[in-house]
Amino acid sequence: MKIVVDYDLCEANALCMGACPECFRVEDDDTLTVLLESPPEDLRGKVEEAARLCPRQAISVEG
Repeated sequence: MKIVVDYDLCEANALCMGACPECFRVEDDDTLTVLLESPPEDLRGKVEEAARLCPRQAISVEG
């Protein structure tokens, strides 16, 4: 599994961070950092929830 973020769409709303703080962090300058680009399979549900909650649909999951 791989997390892909379209940073042109991302508004750093932090909904992804709320759903999966193991993988996403919004920085003080309102930019998104992906902490685990290839997270372990046991986080799949949280990562997919983060992608679903993104209001700009900037997050996708490959694999």
